[in-house]
Amino acid sequence: MGDYKYARAERDSALVKLQEGSALQLFLPFKDSQTSRDMALDIGSWDLACDFNNTDHRTELNGTDRLIVRRGQPFTVNLSLRSGSYQPGVHQLHITADTGPQPVEEYGTRAVFGLSDAIDNTRWCAAVTSPPGDMISLSICSAPDAPIGRYILTLDSQIQFELILLFNPWCPRDAVYMDSQEKLEEYVLAQDGIIYKGDAKYPLPSPWYFGQFEDSILDICLKILDKNPKCQRNPGKDCSGRRNPVYVTRVLSAMVNSNDRDNGVLEGCWKNSFEGGISPMSWKGSVNILRNWDSTSCMPVRYGQCWVFAAIACTVSRAVGIPCRVVTNYLSAHDTNSNLVIERYFDEKGQLLNTTRDMIWNYHCWVESWMTRPDLKAGFDGWQASDPTPQEKSEGVYCCGPVPLRAIKEGELTLKYDAPFVFAEVNADLETYLKYKDGSVKRVFDKGQVGQKISTKSVGSDEREDITHLYKYPEGSDEEREVFKKADHQNKLLKQQDNTGLHVTIKVSAEMRKGCDFDVFALVANNTSVDKKCRLVFASRALTYDGTIGQECGFKDLLNVELPPAGERKVPLRLNYSKYCNAITQDNLIRLGALLIDYSTKEAILAMRTIVLENPQISVKILGEPKVNRRLAAEVSLQNTLPEPLEACCFSIEGANLTGTEPITETISTRVEPGQEAKVKIYFTPTHCGLRKLLVDFNSDKLGHVKGFRNVIIGK
Repeated sequence: MGDYKYARAERDSALVKLQEGSALQLFLPFKDSQTSRDMALDIGSWDLACDFNNTDHRTELNGTDRLIVRRGQPFTVNLSLRSGSYQPGVHQLHITADTGPQPVEEYGTRAVFGLSDAIDNTRWCAAVTSPPGDMISLSICSAPDAPIGRYILTLDSQIQFELILLFNPWCPRDAVYMDSQEKLEEYVLAQDGIIYKGDAKYPLPSPWYFGQFEDSILDICLKILDKNPKCQRNPGKDCSGRRNPVYVTRVLSAMVNSNDRDNGVLEGCWKNSFEGGISPMSWKGSVNILRNWDSTSCMPVRYGQCWVFAAIACTVSRAVGIPCRVVTNYLSAHDTNSNLVIERYFDEKGQLLNTTRDMIWNYHCWVESWMTRPDLKAGFDGWQASDPTPQEKSEGVYCCGPVPLRAIKEGELTLKYDAPFVFAEVNADLETYLKYKDGSVKRVFDKGQVGQKISTKSVGSDEREDITHLYKYPEGSDEEREVFKKADHQNKLLKQQDNTGLHVTIKVSAEMRKGCDFDVFALVANNTSVDKKCRLVFASRALTYDGTIGQECGFKDLLNVELPPAGERKVPLRLNYSKYCNAITQDNLIRLGALLIDYSTKEAILAMRTIVLENPQISVKILGEPKVNRRLAAEVSLQNTLPEPLEACCFSIEGANLTGTEPITETISTRVEPGQEAKVKIYFTPTHCGLRKLLVDFNSDKLGHVKGFRNVIIGK
């Protein structure tokens, strides 16, 4: 039932002649409602004016071989009459617009209308906009709340043509309307973007190729909607629901992941091995993932992690016309028991004990979509957060959102959808405990905070925009605490207690490049008036971005740290490449922890910090003058900064309107010795003018995937 009767194969065979200039007439069953005073138009041929209409509706990047328009905005069909000429008030035209396999007016999936004196952009309507004659321009406007998707329009039983209708963020009556051309360029039309990874202290920009206008992508996005279980169960109701961006966004949140065995796009994998699939690190864009899903009869693509799930959701949202952006939340809480508290337990060696499923991800990515929320009380329009990464079920399905950002900020956790879960991600309280050998447990003073430096790409530039203020009030402020009380959770703000008067912090080197040996430091201080004898455990372990602790990278346990009154001590910990190289994952993350225990009081203080090891930089030079349809060369290079050779090295490039349908790859046949440079030339031919991003990936056995990009302005 999910495959419509006018699906692609049937369209190609039955409607291919209906685009321009055909005199073919299709006499289809049609209930003639014209009165005796009306005269039908005798239509000989027609022209859908795809070049003009698609450009006017900002869909020309999808191609101009078929009609793709946005709702609530008129488009033009030129009609050539076989006999006579059009006379206002004499001739009438009866039009039916159908979408879905079971179109009915009650669900809004069928609209029946005739000619009006003028266009009314609040409903389906049509008007002749040319002077009387045998050639007329017919202007047709869809309702601004019409369901999106494929439509068949039938005119007086004589002609029939297909169009694709999308959300229209340029239309003030559309629920996704956005009153900023600059933001629309970024959140709807931009095919390239940046997704932030790394760490709160070191946000790492990673380029991504959304590619929502590339060939076949729009059809695949509509297929995702057709394959969702709600459509399979009740296609008429599901198609009706597509008038609402809230409904569509929630469906996408569920369909981007495959956890519910629902023909979802991506299968997640958070292991160190990605057997049977592709490492999430290797993806540079959404296009190949979506095409792989389509070409394998909707088998889930292996594998994705949070930024890949979010990027796919962003591509599909932009493709159907919903303004969308990918956001990254650093130190993101995964609250599994819905108590808005993340509890962590450590032993005396500073090792994290797996006593709870609650986690703190080093970073986590989701999407925000722009829309009104008429289903909620006033004041909750604008950005809505939704998360396609499968974490917890919502209404029995692995999906999350959309929930208004303002609801999160104000602690309005009764508002749909999934407000408590998103609230916890950015604002849960963190409680840390030390478990002693004798089984006793003591609360540890921990300055860690959940939800930091929430980031997205800035509008019109490659800079990072901090949007933390949209989700939460400043940490520890009166407003933030009031919101927490409003969320019906105990107020346990950890105050800056003097406690024992002991303090510990972690300092790191300015540069920590992968392949180098370097020191990190624990700074301990005694602010009391008495001598203190302490134990300092200074540990480092490999970390994955989702908070999973791995192998040890360096460890120091000082049993007798003596601190005089007002005394300080700086304790180094050496991190050697020979030890951490086999411990870290491709996330390049190491978690540092310094645990200071006062022997006299048994009080403990914990300092934690995550460091990101820097990969070598990729250099990109464009050889030749960038012009449309002119072959260019990209000279890409990378220096091996590791103390060992690199093998199985290859570069690949990809970019919207730059590299065609597939990435272009060049393999380096010889190994790259320490200090040597890997360099290749890769040729490509731009197809469109304007600012474009050329995304580069370098892969090798020791470095894994290293990302880079270069902005290129393509001339006409």
